[in-house]
Amino acid sequence: MDFDARGGNSRVFHRLGNQSGNESKQQKVCSFWRAGKCNRSPCQFLHRELSTPPQTTVNGGGPSKRGLSNDAWSSGPPSVRISPNFNKGSRWGRPGNNRIVRKTEKLCNYWVQGNCSYGDTCRFLHSWSLGDGFSLLTQLEGHQKLVSGIALPSGSNMLYTGSQDETVRVWDCQSGQCAGVFNLGGEVGCLIAEGPWVFVGVPNFVKALNTQTKTEMSLNGPVGQVYAMVAGNDLLFAGTQDGAILVWKFNASTNNFDPALSLKGHTMAVVSLVVGANRLFSGSMDHSIRVWSLDTLQCIQTLSEHTSVVMSVLCWEQFLLSCSLDQTIKVWAATESGTLEVTYTHNEEHGLLTLCGMHDLEGKPLLLCSCNDNSVRLYDLPSFSERGKIFAKQEIRAIHAGPNGLFFTGDGTGQVRVWNCISESTATST
Repeated sequence: MDFDARGGNSRVFHRLGNQSGNESKQQKVCSFWRAGKCNRSPCQFLHRELSTPPQTTVNGGGPSKRGLSNDAWSSGPPSVRISPNFNKGSRWGRPGNNRIVRKTEKLCNYWVQGNCSYGDTCRFLHSWSLGDGFSLLTQLEGHQKLVSGIALPSGSNMLYTGSQDETVRVWDCQSGQCAGVFNLGGEVGCLIAEGPWVFVGVPNFVKALNTQTKTEMSLNGPVGQVYAMVAGNDLLFAGTQDGAILVWKFNASTNNFDPALSLKGHTMAVVSLVVGANRLFSGSMDHSIRVWSLDTLQCIQTLSEHTSVVMSVLCWEQFLLSCSLDQTIKVWAATESGTLEVTYTHNEEHGLLTLCGMHDLEGKPLLLCSCNDNSVRLYDLPSFSERGKIFAKQEIRAIHAGPNGLFFTGDGTGQVRVWNCISESTATST
């Protein structure tokens, strides 16, 4: 322990307010000390509360030359003045009940962990969403790892979710309870529904589940993980880790899927697929989007405007939307010659993961876009004006639009949340 001529520990002496130096700093209490987190030694600010008597002693010596008047309790701005009857047990700087707390757009990490003591007066969000046009209905707990796919088969009252915990869970839409678990023996890379079928992409094969007959089959052929699937024109497409897109054709007479061919062109994994306007669009880790004719299954154009992984592609009326880890959403439209060109680029501050389009209860188009800052942005189209945000503990990789304004999100912790759009009249009255 270091002692000096002042007759006390030098570290303690400096923390309590060295007489030399800037006088204004001597009377400022360390905010980190109040929070119990100051690790400075020595610290230039006080590690004790200011007292009200006109004279104080320092280090056991005589009276301090600095007297404290009652003005020291009201040195802050008028809206946060503290009276001499200030409760010493309260947190420093906590605003009074008459102060309007303006929330930031940042989620409170202490609230997420369940231990924020500021309650409603915290300036950070204590909610999983920000905005008035939607609300959280329920949370589905059960998956232990990232949710990679969500599907609600048409005419079914069961929701299917796939996860990297190697399982597919089936949820009863009426009770919200898990009605069954399928163990796949490999991480689920994607999951889609088409008619009565649910298709699950896992390493080296696709599992096909018929929700009506309860039959199962395995479609072989993929090399590595299956990251994306889509159905169209009686064909099933699967984007794989080796850059190929495998194609199966449904055989109605055998109620089976026959291998058709493999589409080659991408040099890295295919991670997103969508069908629209008699075209197949594929996004890849090679930063490109390839456009394939559904009639000939030939590549008719390669789009190379993105500078990083094309994480998601979406068809919206006559437009193609794509998002990438390059922090942009690009809107593509066909020229007179039929080729696609970028007509608009929307920039974000973070990498983009998933796109999902839907209509709200008033028929207005709504774009949901997840970012790698653990949030989802909701945009009105075509203006791209932000309607709100959804937050999660980890990245949201799966978004699925359901009927009547319902939509679903799945995050990296394995949690699935059910949301619904609400009308403007309902939002303003609540």
